[in-house]
Amino acid sequence: MTEAERSAFGEYVNQMDSTLSGVWFDRMGVSEDADSLLSYLNRELPRNGLDTAAFFVPEIAKDLEIVHTLAFDSVGVSINEVLSRLEAHLTKAYIRYATGQRYGFMRPRVFNRMDPKVGNPGTFARVFDYEPAAPDTTEAAKKVKEDDRMSYLVSSVPDTYIYQALLSEMDKTTDAEKRRVLAINMERCRWQIAHPEANKRQILVNIPAQHLWAIDGDSVLDMRICCGAVATKTPLLHSAISYMQINPEWVIPQNIVKTEVLNHAGDSAYFARNRYFIIDKESGDTLNVSDVGTSSMLSGKLRISQRAGVGNSLGRIVFRFPNNFSIYLHDTNNRGAFQRDRRTLSHGCVRVQKPFELACYLLPDADEWTRESIRISMDMTPVTDRGRNWVRQHANAQRPFKLISYRDVKPYVPLYILYYTAFPNPKTGAIDYWPDLYGFDKVISKELKWISGESSSR
Repeated sequence: MTEAERSAFGEYVNQMDSTLSGVWFDRMGVSEDADSLLSYLNRELPRNGLDTAAFFVPEIAKDLEIVHTLAFDSVGVSINEVLSRLEAHLTKAYIRYATGQRYGFMRPRVFNRMDPKVGNPGTFARVFDYEPAAPDTTEAAKKVKEDDRMSYLVSSVPDTYIYQALLSEMDKTTDAEKRRVLAINMERCRWQIAHPEANKRQILVNIPAQHLWAIDGDSVLDMRICCGAVATKTPLLHSAISYMQINPEWVIPQNIVKTEVLNHAGDSAYFARNRYFIIDKESGDTLNVSDVGTSSMLSGKLRISQRAGVGNSLGRIVFRFPNNFSIYLHDTNNRGAFQRDRRTLSHGCVRVQKPFELACYLLPDADEWTRESIRISMDMTPVTDRGRNWVRQHANAQRPFKLISYRDVKPYVPLYILYYTAFPNPKTGAIDYWPDLYGFDKVISKELKWISGESSSR
């Protein structure tokens, strides 16, 4: 300010209520941080697909203009009124933005209230297997009073590589629909859950893409997947592949027993056709199908399984990881399903297009004979002389061959089952756009309506 301006401002300061105080101004004027915050929000909110009105930007800009031009008299407001209003709007905008960027602007637990469980409509199916921290405004409310508040605000931006890729894409496009989709997916990056790290050894399964990527630095193995149907969605989770089984028996989950097998209780032909059998858990005895009724099948005392080998629903290999849903990655006896455009057809498990290649990825130090033994056990054509000789020598042996039935994965390989409808392709780096197969984007859009760039409501 010039001397004249300081003198004029002083006249208004003398009119101030002596009890009026704030963190964005003092009796010498408004802090430079107020202008910095306005500039930052004007730039960053559109980049995130967020509405400036939801962060009081028009009001802040108007009141700062009044203060900077000393226009109190010309607009008919007192300095007390303007500074009080400015203080409230700056503080609310700061806390709202910093907290939202650190925790998300919505609570993702809403996904676990979407679908009644199949066979148990009284409860909801859990499809989001995280307990993210709830938004906590305490830290931002404390920081707003400190000298490094702008540094804290800037550092609130999510640090995931996916967010940075989506933000970069947002800067490049003016397409309204793409910007809407990008904003929805940027929200996913804000939740305090486990997020993939760039170029780490890990497996990413993205449901909307219906695709899997096994990453090891710059090397990427990619393949199609089949995932859960809309009624039996594949859950979103973070785990780690710990072991694999070759030619596994399929222990049929109780929910599938209820919805599919129970109607065929006592039907020996159905069980034989599907190669199912029933085991008494306590004795280990195989029971006669015709002697087992529906009440016994629901008792929890029996195990209903499908025999290993040709026709098994798990195919020839399954990749196990700890989770709360009894799901896994596995081969399939229905290879034609990978040719479909829409591959949402399982009970929640993920079927992989290239199971042998995935096994090799998980066992990077396996020698040639180990890989060949897996290949032979999966009933694939051997590629080495030793393998071909072994198959010839055992031509009359019972199938499936069981050169290897089990193999630990050490160290465990991180697995992320994700849901991104805009996603940086791990192989190309380009942002790919995918359909909202499960309707999760619609849920996020509804939850963020009050704060999105599509709305001016608060």
